[in-house]
Amino acid sequence: MAISGYDTVSYFNGGHPVPGRSDIAVMWKGAVWQFASQGNREAFEANPRAFAPQFGGYCAYAMSKGRLSSTDPEAWEIVAGKLYLVHSPQIQRLWQQDIAGNIAMAEQNWPDALFD
Repeated sequence: MAISGYDTVSYFNGGHPVPGRSDIAVMWKGAVWQFASQGNREAFEANPRAFAPQFGGYCAYAMSKGRLSSTDPEAWEIVAGKLYLVHSPQIQRLWQQDIAGNIAMAEQNWPDALFD
C-alpha cells in the first residue's frame, strides 16, 4: 500500500496528511493508493505524478545518501510543488538543514539506488 495508506492528495489540499479509506482506492504503478474522499481520488487519477511523492515514496534524505529507507507519512514537506517523505521526524530535521542540496543529491542518486 502506497505511503502507508495515507491520502497523498491531502498533503497538498489539506496541509496535513490524512489516512485514506480502503473503499476509495486506485491501483497505480503497482501500488494501492487510498484516498479520504472521492474528489481526492479523482484529482489523483487526473494527474498522479502531480501528487505522488518523489523518489518512489522512499526517504528523500536517505536517497540523498544513495540509500533506500522507509518513510513516516507524518514526516514530510512540499518543496516547489513536490511531496517529499522522510524516514522520521528526527531525520526530517537533518534533511531540513540543506533541503535544496539534499534534493539535488537525491535526484543524482535516483533511480540508481534502487539497483544497488
